[in-house]
Amino acid sequence: MTRIALFQSNTGIDAAANGKALGDAIGDAAAGGAEMLFTPEMSGMLDRDTARAAKNLRHEDEDEVLAACRQAAERHRIWLHIGSLAVLVDEGKVANRGFVIDREGNIRARYDKIHLFDVDLSTGESWRESNVYSAGAGVVLVNGTPIGKLGLTICYDLRFPGLFARLAEADADVISVPAAFTVPTGRAHWHVLLRARAIEAGLFVVAAAQVGRHEDGRQTFGHSLVIDPWGEVLLDMGEDKGVGFADVDLARISDVRSRIPALNHRRPIPDAVTL
Repeated sequence: MTRIALFQSNTGIDAAANGKALGDAIGDAAAGGAEMLFTPEMSGMLDRDTARAAKNLRHEDEDEVLAACRQAAERHRIWLHIGSLAVLVDEGKVANRGFVIDREGNIRARYDKIHLFDVDLSTGESWRESNVYSAGAGVVLVNGTPIGKLGLTICYDLRFPGLFARLAEADADVISVPAAFTVPTGRAHWHVLLRARAIEAGLFVVAAAQVGRHEDGRQTFGHSLVIDPWGEVLLDMGEDKGVGFADVDLARISDVRSRIPALNHRRPIPDAVTL
């Protein structure tokens, strides 16, 4: 049995304040006995004003939030999955990048969000991630974490089951889904999609989320979740900010897969034929 922690945050536009909140959460997670802490998408800054946000963007090796988290991980001897940070990459583009950090403060893996969220909602909200971010191209699985093999995704990736299937085929034990889900889509789809992904893949899903009304005016759904391979919700943090805990027993994976061995029954799917 492994204890993990999730940080449900209300990230704002001030990177220094967000970094302090992350540092406090890392300390709280370690004090609560967690071996690994998961944080949401855009843990370092959440700002829909692209011009203002651009002034605070840094390359990975200059990002103060990332540096502070690495130091805190080493100080508290805890693994971290920073759900994502906005970091500058080549040619001035921006990546929505997640980081796995070990208890020595070393970066063990990076993952750039593959699927970008471009949509107009009935509420009047319009999101065009592709205007700012470059899409990732690699599927990432991290060995040797306290919760076994960890597959990485970010937010909108949740709607693409092929990515989760690929991670399951690579023998992932847990898939992380850090997010900043909008309220309308969260109410309609958050729980059902996360439970479906866990059931389909026969593994644990850990989804740390942003919550509440943010400084930039957006509102996020919250409900950070931990779901087991049977689809049972082990933790639902509702709409409260802070750190929550769950105990993960990886033996549950083989138990569930022995009852429903769907992964062993998969067959190549031929192209559709129009008649």
